[in-house]
Amino acid sequence: MAEKVAFCATLNENGPYGPFPQSKDVPFNKVYTNIGNCYNCSTGVFTAPVEGVYYFSFFYHAGGKTPSGMQLVKNGQMIVQSGDHGSKCDTAYNGGNAAVLQLKKHDRVCVQLLANHHVWGGGDSTTFNGFLLS
Repeated sequence: MAEKVAFCATLNENGPYGPFPQSKDVPFNKVYTNIGNCYNCSTGVFTAPVEGVYYFSFFYHAGGKTPSGMQLVKNGQMIVQSGDHGSKCDTAYNGGNAAVLQLKKHDRVCVQLLANHHVWGGGDSTTFNGFLLS
């Protein structure tokens, strides 16, 4: 029988998250699904339980004056990112990205908030999701 692995988590901070002086892993701390118990909501890190092909996505909402930016990271290496410049005219924006990754057992995947950037942490609008394809 094939192993089932899937998770869905949101950032539950009730307001802006960041900016911080350095990039940091985002602890998406409101977990809706964690089949296989491979996502750690305290650290924001997914650890692959088996070798396989996985799909990951992240989405965010942010205010307009401060830049926003996040990146999907595998074992410390940026895979894909999304971001927007701050603007006095733009009141809000949304972004996200996704990737299909070949992972080995114990590979680690997370989403990082870029240094000096922010996202919105309330309303379940900033999310991190993943699941095993095969």
